[in-house]
Amino acid sequence: MPNSAFLQEALARGFVHQCTDPEALDAALGAGTVAGYIGFDCTAPSLHVGSLVQIMLLRLMQRHGHRPVVLMGGGTTRIGDPSGKDESRQLLSDADIAANMAGIRRAFDPFLDFAGPAAALMANNADWLDRLGYIPLLRDVGVHFSVNRMLGFDSVRLRLEREQPLTFLEFNYMILQAYDFRELYRRHGVRLQMGGSDQWGNIVCGIDLVRRTEQAEVFGLTTPLITTASGAKMGKTARGAVWLTADRVSPYEYWQFWRNADDADVGRFLRLFTDVPLDEIARLEALGGAEINAAKKVLATEATALAHGREDANRAASSSETVFASGNITFALGVTGSAEMLPTVPVARSELEKGIPAFQLFAVSGLVASGSAARQLIRGGGARVNDQAITDERQPLTLADLRDGVLKLSAGRKQHRLVRPHPGPLPQAGEGDHASPPLPLAGEGRGEG
Repeated sequence: MPNSAFLQEALARGFVHQCTDPEALDAALGAGTVAGYIGFDCTAPSLHVGSLVQIMLLRLMQRHGHRPVVLMGGGTTRIGDPSGKDESRQLLSDADIAANMAGIRRAFDPFLDFAGPAAALMANNADWLDRLGYIPLLRDVGVHFSVNRMLGFDSVRLRLEREQPLTFLEFNYMILQAYDFRELYRRHGVRLQMGGSDQWGNIVCGIDLVRRTEQAEVFGLTTPLITTASGAKMGKTARGAVWLTADRVSPYEYWQFWRNADDADVGRFLRLFTDVPLDEIARLEALGGAEINAAKKVLATEATALAHGREDANRAASSSETVFASGNITFALGVTGSAEMLPTVPVARSELEKGIPAFQLFAVSGLVASGSAARQLIRGGGARVNDQAITDERQPLTLADLRDGVLKLSAGRKQHRLVRPHPGPLPQAGEGDHASPPLPLAGEGRGEG
Protein backbone atom coordinates (compact mmCIF):
# COMPACT_ATOMS: atom_id res chain seq x y z
CA MET A 1 0.00 0.00 0.00
CA PRO A 2 1.54 3.35 -1.01
CA ASN A 3 2.29 5.97 1.64
CA SER A 4 1.63 9.10 -0.43
CA ALA A 5 -1.93 10.41 -0.15
CA PHE A 6 -2.20 11.12 -3.89
CA LEU A 7 -1.23 7.62 -4.98
CA GLN A 8 -3.42 6.05 -2.28
CA GLU A 9 -6.51 7.93 -3.46
CA ALA A 10 -5.68 7.50 -7.15
CA LEU A 11 -5.61 3.73 -6.63
CA ALA A 12 -8.74 3.71 -4.48
CA ARG A 13 -10.71 5.71 -7.03
CA GLY A 14 -9.62 3.55 -9.97
CA PHE A 15 -7.35 5.97 -11.82
CA VAL A 16 -4.29 3.72 -12.07
CA HIS A 17 -3.80 1.19 -14.86
CA GLN A 18 -0.01 1.00 -15.14
CA CYS A 19 2.91 2.69 -13.41
CA THR A 20 6.56 2.45 -14.38
CA ASP A 21 7.97 2.29 -10.84
CA PRO A 22 5.23 2.54 -8.18
CA GLU A 23 7.58 2.35 -5.17
CA ALA A 24 9.94 5.05 -6.43
CA LEU A 25 7.06 7.28 -7.50
CA ASP A 26 5.44 6.85 -4.10
CA ALA A 27 8.69 7.87 -2.42
CA ALA A 28 9.02 10.94 -4.64
CA LEU A 29 5.43 11.99 -3.93
CA GLY A 30 6.04 11.60 -0.21
CA ALA A 31 9.27 13.60 -0.28
CA GLY A 32 7.80 16.81 -1.67
CA THR A 33 5.81 18.45 -4.45
CA VAL A 34 5.85 16.56 -7.75
CA ALA A 35 4.88 18.18 -11.05
CA GLY A 36 2.97 15.84 -13.39
CA TYR A 37 1.63 16.48 -16.85
CA ILE A 38 -0.90 15.21 -19.36
CA GLY A 39 -0.91 16.30 -22.99
CA PHE A 40 -4.05 17.21 -24.95
CA ASP A 41 -3.87 17.63 -28.70
CA CYS A 42 -6.07 20.33 -30.21
CA THR A 43 -8.13 18.18 -32.58
CA ALA A 44 -11.52 19.74 -31.78
CA PRO A 45 -12.89 23.01 -30.37
CA SER A 46 -13.61 21.58 -26.92
CA LEU A 47 -13.10 18.51 -24.75
CA HIS A 48 -15.77 15.95 -23.95
CA VAL A 49 -16.42 13.50 -21.14
CA GLY A 50 -13.96 11.04 -22.72
CA SER A 51 -11.15 13.33 -21.53
CA LEU A 52 -12.62 13.87 -18.08
CA VAL A 53 -10.79 11.03 -16.33
CA GLN A 54 -7.50 12.73 -17.25
CA ILE A 55 -8.70 16.13 -16.04
CA MET A 56 -9.90 14.61 -12.78
CA LEU A 57 -6.51 12.94 -12.27
CA LEU A 58 -4.80 16.34 -12.63
CA ARG A 59 -7.35 17.75 -10.20
CA LEU A 60 -6.58 14.98 -7.71
CA MET A 61 -2.86 15.83 -7.94
CA GLN A 62 -3.59 19.43 -7.07
CA ARG A 63 -5.90 18.51 -4.21
CA HIS A 64 -2.99 16.63 -2.63
CA GLY A 65 -0.55 19.51 -2.97
CA HIS A 66 1.22 18.51 -6.19
CA ARG A 67 1.47 20.59 -9.36
CA PRO A 68 -0.65 19.62 -12.38
CA VAL A 69 0.65 20.62 -15.79
CA VAL A 70 -1.65 20.77 -18.82
CA LEU A 71 0.32 20.47 -22.05
CA MET A 72 -1.52 21.83 -25.06
CA GLY A 73 -0.40 20.12 -28.24
CA GLY A 74 -0.06 23.18 -30.41
CA GLY A 75 2.90 21.51 -32.12
CA THR A 76 2.05 17.79 -32.03
CA THR A 77 -1.49 18.39 -33.33
CA ARG A 78 0.16 19.31 -36.62
CA ILE A 79 1.30 15.67 -36.87
CA GLY A 80 -1.43 13.57 -35.26
CA ASP A 81 -1.01 10.82 -32.67
CA PRO A 82 -1.40 7.35 -34.28
CA SER A 83 -2.08 5.68 -30.90
CA GLY A 84 -5.32 3.71 -30.99
CA LYS A 85 -6.13 4.87 -34.53
CA ASP A 86 -6.72 2.79 -37.63
CA GLU A 87 -6.03 5.59 -40.07
CA SER A 88 -4.28 8.93 -40.29
CA ARG A 89 -6.01 11.97 -38.87
CA GLN A 90 -6.89 14.81 -41.17
CA LEU A 91 -4.23 17.48 -40.80
CA LEU A 92 -5.51 20.77 -39.42
CA SER A 93 -4.45 24.26 -40.42
CA ASP A 94 -2.58 26.46 -37.94
CA ALA A 95 -5.68 28.67 -37.68
CA ASP A 96 -7.88 25.68 -36.81
CA ILE A 97 -5.39 24.48 -34.19
CA ALA A 98 -5.26 27.94 -32.59
CA ALA A 99 -9.07 28.17 -32.49
CA ASN A 100 -9.37 24.69 -31.02
CA MET A 101 -6.76 25.47 -28.39
CA ALA A 102 -8.67 28.54 -27.25
CA GLY A 103 -11.82 26.47 -26.83
CA ILE A 104 -10.07 23.63 -25.02
CA ARG A 105 -8.40 25.98 -22.54
CA ARG A 106 -11.81 26.96 -21.15
CA ALA A 107 -12.64 23.36 -20.29
CA PHE A 108 -9.92 23.25 -17.61
CA ASP A 109 -10.87 26.40 -15.69
CA PRO A 110 -13.62 24.83 -13.53
CA PHE A 111 -11.42 21.88 -12.53
CA LEU A 112 -7.97 23.34 -11.85
CA ASP A 113 -6.68 26.37 -9.97
CA PHE A 114 -4.24 28.30 -12.14
CA ALA A 115 -3.68 31.11 -9.63
CA GLY A 116 -3.31 29.60 -6.14
CA PRO A 117 -0.16 28.71 -4.17
CA ALA A 118 0.07 25.32 -5.92
CA ALA A 119 -1.01 26.83 -9.22
CA ALA A 120 -1.56 24.56 -12.18
CA LEU A 121 0.50 25.31 -15.27
CA MET A 122 -0.65 25.34 -18.88
CA ALA A 123 2.08 24.98 -21.49
CA ASN A 124 2.09 24.73 -25.28
CA ASN A 125 4.57 22.40 -26.97
CA ALA A 126 4.59 24.60 -30.06
CA ASP A 127 6.80 26.92 -27.99
CA TRP A 128 9.70 24.48 -28.41
CA LEU A 129 8.71 22.10 -31.21
CA ASP A 130 8.21 24.87 -33.75
CA ARG A 131 11.83 25.92 -33.29
CA LEU A 132 13.38 22.48 -33.66
CA GLY A 133 15.90 21.94 -36.38
CA TYR A 134 15.70 18.58 -38.14
CA ILE A 135 19.39 17.67 -38.07
CA PRO A 136 19.86 18.75 -34.42
CA LEU A 137 16.79 16.70 -33.48
CA LEU A 138 18.18 13.62 -35.20
CA ARG A 139 21.58 13.99 -33.51
CA ASP A 140 20.31 14.98 -30.07
CA VAL A 141 17.21 12.81 -29.75
CA GLY A 142 16.96 10.36 -32.64
CA VAL A 143 20.15 8.59 -31.64
CA HIS A 144 18.40 7.36 -28.47
CA PHE A 145 15.52 5.66 -30.30
CA SER A 146 15.63 2.14 -31.71
CA VAL A 147 13.41 1.61 -34.73
CA ASN A 148 13.18 -2.07 -33.78
CA ARG A 149 11.66 -1.10 -30.45
CA MET A 150 9.38 1.54 -31.95
CA LEU A 151 7.95 -1.02 -34.35
CA GLY A 152 6.98 -3.14 -31.36
CA PHE A 153 4.78 -0.50 -29.70
CA ASP A 154 1.06 -1.08 -30.14
CA SER A 155 0.47 2.30 -31.78
CA VAL A 156 2.75 1.21 -34.65
CA ARG A 157 2.51 -2.59 -34.61
CA LEU A 158 -1.28 -2.79 -34.85
CA ARG A 159 -1.41 -0.44 -37.82
CA LEU A 160 1.22 -2.45 -39.65
CA GLU A 161 -0.39 -5.81 -38.83
CA ARG A 162 -3.67 -4.56 -40.28
CA GLU A 163 -1.81 -3.32 -43.36
CA GLN A 164 -3.08 0.19 -42.71
CA PRO A 165 -0.85 3.07 -43.76
CA LEU A 166 1.34 4.71 -41.14
CA THR A 167 2.99 7.84 -42.47
CA PHE A 168 6.52 8.85 -41.59
CA LEU A 169 4.95 11.98 -40.12
CA GLU A 170 2.97 9.90 -37.59
CA PHE A 171 5.93 7.62 -36.92
CA ASN A 172 7.75 10.65 -35.52
CA TYR A 173 4.99 11.42 -33.00
CA MET A 174 6.42 9.33 -30.14
CA ILE A 175 9.80 11.00 -30.58
CA LEU A 176 8.25 14.44 -30.25
CA GLN A 177 6.19 13.34 -27.24
CA ALA A 178 9.36 12.08 -25.59
CA TYR A 179 11.01 15.41 -26.40
CA ASP A 180 8.07 17.14 -24.67
CA PHE A 181 8.75 15.22 -21.46
CA ARG A 182 12.41 16.20 -21.51
CA GLU A 183 11.58 19.82 -22.23
CA LEU A 184 9.03 19.98 -19.40
CA TYR A 185 11.59 18.39 -17.07
CA ARG A 186 14.17 20.98 -18.04
CA ARG A 187 11.83 23.98 -17.90
CA HIS A 188 9.52 23.13 -15.02
CA GLY A 189 10.98 20.13 -13.20
CA VAL A 190 8.17 17.84 -14.37
CA ARG A 191 8.88 14.28 -13.22
CA LEU A 192 5.63 12.47 -13.98
CA GLN A 193 3.85 11.95 -17.28
CA MET A 194 0.31 10.58 -17.23
CA GLY A 195 -2.12 9.58 -19.96
CA GLY A 196 -4.56 7.01 -21.22
CA SER A 197 -3.60 3.36 -21.44
CA ASP A 198 -2.88 3.72 -25.17
CA GLN A 199 -0.06 6.12 -24.30
CA TRP A 200 2.11 3.60 -22.45
CA GLY A 201 4.66 3.21 -25.25
CA ASN A 202 4.97 6.94 -25.84
CA ILE A 203 5.38 7.59 -22.11
CA VAL A 204 8.08 4.93 -21.74
CA CYS A 205 9.99 6.51 -24.64
CA GLY A 206 9.94 9.84 -22.83
CA ILE A 207 11.17 8.28 -19.59
CA ASP A 208 14.06 6.64 -21.46
CA LEU A 209 15.02 9.89 -23.16
CA VAL A 210 15.09 11.86 -19.89
CA ARG A 211 17.06 9.11 -18.19
CA ARG A 212 19.63 8.88 -21.00
CA THR A 213 20.14 12.61 -21.59
CA GLU A 214 19.49 14.09 -18.12
CA GLN A 215 20.46 11.14 -15.89
CA ALA A 216 17.22 11.85 -14.00
CA GLU A 217 14.58 9.57 -12.52
CA VAL A 218 11.14 10.30 -13.93
CA PHE A 219 7.93 8.30 -13.95
CA GLY A 220 4.93 7.28 -16.02
CA LEU A 221 1.37 6.44 -15.04
CA THR A 222 -1.56 5.48 -17.23
CA THR A 223 -5.29 5.34 -16.59
CA PRO A 224 -7.60 2.53 -17.73
CA LEU A 225 -9.86 2.84 -20.73
CA ILE A 226 -13.19 3.97 -19.28
CA THR A 227 -16.29 2.44 -20.81
CA THR A 228 -19.88 2.22 -19.63
CA ALA A 229 -21.43 -0.99 -18.32
CA SER A 230 -22.79 -1.56 -21.83
CA GLY A 231 -19.28 -1.38 -23.28
CA ALA A 232 -19.76 2.01 -24.93
CA LYS A 233 -16.91 4.52 -24.92
CA MET A 234 -17.32 7.32 -22.41
CA GLY A 235 -18.39 10.70 -23.70
CA LYS A 236 -20.41 9.57 -26.72
CA THR A 237 -24.18 9.24 -27.05
CA ALA A 238 -26.52 8.56 -29.92
CA ARG A 239 -26.78 12.33 -30.44
CA GLY A 240 -23.04 12.99 -30.35
CA ALA A 241 -20.29 13.93 -27.92
CA VAL A 242 -21.00 15.08 -24.36
CA TRP A 243 -18.93 18.24 -24.30
CA LEU A 244 -17.61 19.87 -21.13
CA THR A 245 -18.43 23.47 -22.05
CA ALA A 246 -21.89 25.01 -21.76
CA ASP A 247 -21.84 26.51 -25.24
CA ARG A 248 -21.99 22.96 -26.65
CA VAL A 249 -23.90 20.97 -24.02
CA SER A 250 -26.09 22.84 -21.54
CA PRO A 251 -25.75 22.19 -17.79
CA TYR A 252 -29.21 20.61 -17.88
CA GLU A 253 -28.24 18.15 -20.64
CA TYR A 254 -24.94 17.47 -18.88
CA TRP A 255 -26.82 16.69 -15.64
CA GLN A 256 -29.16 14.39 -17.53
CA PHE A 257 -26.23 12.49 -19.06
CA TRP A 258 -24.97 11.54 -15.60
CA ARG A 259 -28.46 10.96 -14.21
CA ASN A 260 -29.04 8.38 -16.96
CA ALA A 261 -25.96 6.34 -16.01
CA ASP A 262 -26.42 2.59 -15.78
CA ASP A 263 -26.97 1.30 -12.23
CA ALA A 264 -23.76 -0.73 -12.48
CA ASP A 265 -21.71 2.40 -13.30
CA VAL A 266 -22.81 4.67 -10.45
CA GLY A 267 -20.17 3.78 -7.86
CA ARG A 268 -17.31 3.75 -10.36
CA PHE A 269 -18.38 7.07 -11.88
CA LEU A 270 -18.75 8.68 -8.44
CA ARG A 271 -15.16 7.68 -7.65
CA LEU A 272 -13.73 8.89 -10.94
CA PHE A 273 -15.79 11.95 -11.80
CA THR A 274 -16.67 13.60 -8.46
CA ASP A 275 -14.95 14.68 -5.26
CA VAL A 276 -17.48 12.83 -3.09
CA PRO A 277 -15.60 11.11 -0.20
CA LEU A 278 -14.98 7.41 -0.65
CA ASP A 279 -16.92 6.36 2.44
CA GLU A 280 -19.99 8.22 1.22
CA ILE A 281 -19.60 6.63 -2.22
CA ALA A 282 -19.54 3.21 -0.57
CA ARG A 283 -22.82 4.02 1.12
CA LEU A 284 -24.43 5.28 -2.08
CA GLU A 285 -23.11 2.35 -4.10
CA ALA A 286 -24.76 -0.09 -1.70
CA LEU A 287 -28.23 1.32 -2.30
CA GLY A 288 -30.52 -1.12 -4.05
CA GLY A 289 -33.72 -1.05 -6.04
CA ALA A 290 -35.28 2.34 -6.62
CA GLU A 291 -32.94 3.90 -4.03
CA ILE A 292 -30.10 3.80 -6.56
CA ASN A 293 -31.79 6.79 -8.18
CA ALA A 294 -30.74 8.87 -5.18
CA ALA A 295 -27.13 7.93 -5.89
CA LYS A 296 -27.57 8.83 -9.55
CA LYS A 297 -28.83 12.27 -8.57
CA VAL A 298 -25.77 12.79 -6.38
CA LEU A 299 -23.55 11.71 -9.28
CA ALA A 300 -25.31 14.05 -11.70
CA THR A 301 -25.31 17.04 -9.37
CA GLU A 302 -21.70 16.66 -8.19
CA ALA A 303 -20.32 16.03 -11.71
CA THR A 304 -22.26 19.02 -13.06
CA ALA A 305 -21.12 21.24 -10.19
CA LEU A 306 -17.49 20.57 -11.13
CA ALA A 307 -17.99 21.39 -14.81
CA HIS A 308 -20.57 24.19 -14.59
CA GLY A 309 -20.67 25.42 -10.99
CA ARG A 310 -22.86 24.58 -8.02
CA GLU A 311 -25.61 27.04 -8.94
CA ASP A 312 -26.21 25.60 -12.40
CA ALA A 313 -25.97 22.05 -11.03
CA ASN A 314 -28.66 22.75 -8.43
CA ARG A 315 -30.84 24.44 -11.02
CA ALA A 316 -30.50 21.44 -13.33
CA ALA A 317 -31.41 19.09 -10.49
CA SER A 318 -34.37 21.26 -9.55
CA SER A 319 -35.55 21.40 -13.15
CA SER A 320 -35.38 17.65 -13.46
CA GLU A 321 -37.25 17.17 -10.19
CA THR A 322 -39.97 19.55 -11.33
CA VAL A 323 -40.34 18.16 -14.81
CA PHE A 324 -39.99 14.47 -14.04
CA ALA A 325 -40.07 13.45 -10.40
CA SER A 326 -43.02 15.54 -9.25
CA GLY A 327 -45.37 13.88 -11.70
CA ASN A 328 -46.18 17.30 -13.15
CA ILE A 329 -44.65 16.64 -16.55
CA THR A 330 -45.83 19.92 -18.01
CA PHE A 331 -43.67 22.85 -18.95
CA ALA A 332 -43.16 24.04 -15.37
CA LEU A 333 -42.77 27.47 -16.94
CA GLY A 334 -43.72 29.16 -13.74
CA VAL A 335 -41.05 27.37 -11.74
CA THR A 336 -37.81 29.29 -11.35
CA GLY A 337 -34.88 27.45 -12.85
CA SER A 338 -36.92 24.92 -14.81
CA ALA A 339 -37.90 25.99 -18.29
CA GLU A 340 -34.80 28.06 -18.85
CA MET A 341 -32.68 24.99 -18.12
CA LEU A 342 -34.42 22.79 -20.67
CA PRO A 343 -32.65 22.68 -24.05
CA THR A 344 -34.32 25.13 -26.41
CA VAL A 345 -34.37 24.93 -30.20
CA PRO A 346 -35.29 27.98 -32.33
CA VAL A 347 -37.39 27.38 -35.46
CA ALA A 348 -38.71 29.77 -38.09
CA ARG A 349 -42.06 31.30 -37.17
CA SER A 350 -43.02 31.25 -40.83
CA GLU A 351 -42.53 27.47 -40.93
CA LEU A 352 -44.65 26.97 -37.82
CA GLU A 353 -47.35 29.13 -39.35
CA LYS A 354 -47.50 26.71 -42.30
CA GLY A 355 -47.14 23.64 -40.10
CA ILE A 356 -44.13 21.33 -39.74
CA PRO A 357 -44.54 17.53 -39.93
CA ALA A 358 -43.95 16.05 -36.49
CA PHE A 359 -41.16 13.71 -37.62
CA GLN A 360 -39.26 16.62 -39.17
CA LEU A 361 -39.51 18.81 -36.08
CA PHE A 362 -38.30 15.95 -33.86
CA ALA A 363 -35.28 15.53 -36.14
CA VAL A 364 -34.54 19.26 -36.25
CA SER A 365 -34.76 19.46 -32.46
CA GLY A 366 -31.86 17.03 -32.06
CA LEU A 367 -33.85 14.55 -29.98
CA VAL A 368 -33.11 11.99 -32.69
CA ALA A 369 -30.37 11.81 -35.29
CA SER A 370 -32.49 11.75 -38.43
CA GLY A 371 -35.95 11.92 -39.95
CA SER A 372 -36.13 8.14 -40.21
CA ALA A 373 -35.23 7.79 -36.54
CA ALA A 374 -37.99 10.28 -35.72
CA ARG A 375 -40.50 8.22 -37.68
CA GLN A 376 -39.46 5.09 -35.78
CA LEU A 377 -39.79 6.91 -32.46
CA ILE A 378 -43.30 8.11 -33.27
CA ARG A 379 -44.45 4.74 -34.66
CA GLY A 380 -43.11 3.05 -31.52
CA GLY A 381 -45.12 5.30 -29.23
CA GLY A 382 -42.11 7.00 -27.69
CA ALA A 383 -42.82 10.55 -28.89
CA ARG A 384 -44.88 13.16 -27.07
CA VAL A 385 -45.87 16.72 -27.88
CA ASN A 386 -46.83 18.89 -24.93
CA ASP A 387 -46.77 15.71 -22.79
CA GLN A 388 -49.35 14.03 -25.01
CA ALA A 389 -48.49 10.93 -27.04
CA ILE A 390 -48.38 11.42 -30.78
CA THR A 391 -48.92 8.61 -33.29
CA ASP A 392 -49.12 10.40 -36.64
CA GLU A 393 -45.60 11.03 -37.86
CA ARG A 394 -46.84 13.63 -40.37
CA GLN A 395 -49.14 15.48 -38.00
CA PRO A 396 -48.47 19.18 -38.62
CA LEU A 397 -47.25 21.14 -35.62
CA THR A 398 -48.14 24.80 -35.80
CA LEU A 399 -48.24 28.04 -33.83
CA ALA A 400 -51.57 26.85 -32.45
CA ASP A 401 -49.71 24.11 -30.55
CA LEU A 402 -47.57 26.58 -28.61
CA ARG A 403 -48.15 26.89 -24.88
CA ASP A 404 -46.81 30.01 -23.22
CA GLY A 405 -44.81 30.66 -26.37
CA VAL A 406 -43.09 27.26 -26.62
CA LEU A 407 -43.72 23.73 -27.83
CA LYS A 408 -42.44 20.81 -25.76
CA LEU A 409 -41.15 17.70 -27.54
CA SER A 410 -40.27 14.54 -25.62
CA ALA A 411 -38.53 11.31 -26.61
CA GLY A 412 -39.40 8.85 -23.88
CA ARG A 413 -39.54 10.20 -20.35
CA LYS A 414 -36.00 11.58 -20.05
CA GLN A 415 -35.20 13.54 -23.20
CA HIS A 416 -36.94 16.85 -23.86
CA ARG A 417 -36.66 19.96 -26.02
CA LEU A 418 -38.50 23.27 -26.03
CA VAL A 419 -39.20 24.71 -29.48
CA ARG A 420 -39.48 28.50 -29.75
CA PRO A 421 -40.44 30.39 -32.90
CA HIS A 422 -38.02 32.99 -34.18
CA PRO A 423 -37.51 34.87 -37.47
CA GLY A 424 -34.61 32.76 -38.80
CA PRO A 425 -34.75 29.85 -41.29
CA LEU A 426 -35.51 26.32 -40.14
CA PRO A 427 -32.71 23.73 -40.56
CA GLN A 428 -33.76 21.02 -42.98
CA ALA A 429 -33.98 17.37 -41.91
CA GLY A 430 -35.53 14.95 -44.31
CA GLU A 431 -36.10 11.22 -44.33
CA GLY A 432 -32.86 9.57 -43.24
CA ASP A 433 -30.92 12.85 -43.09
CA HIS A 434 -29.06 14.13 -40.07
CA ALA A 435 -30.70 17.13 -38.45
CA SER A 436 -27.30 18.76 -38.07
CA PRO A 437 -23.75 17.93 -39.11
CA PRO A 438 -22.30 15.06 -37.06
CA LEU A 439 -20.26 16.23 -34.09
CA PRO A 440 -16.49 15.80 -34.36
CA LEU A 441 -14.62 13.75 -31.78
CA ALA A 442 -13.12 15.97 -29.13
CA GLY A 443 -10.07 15.89 -26.98
CA GLU A 444 -8.53 12.91 -28.72
CA GLY A 445 -4.87 13.00 -27.96
CA ARG A 446 -2.57 11.91 -25.19
CA GLY A 447 -5.16 12.71 -22.55
CA GLU A 448 -7.72 10.19 -23.69
CA GLY A 449 -7.54 6.59 -22.64
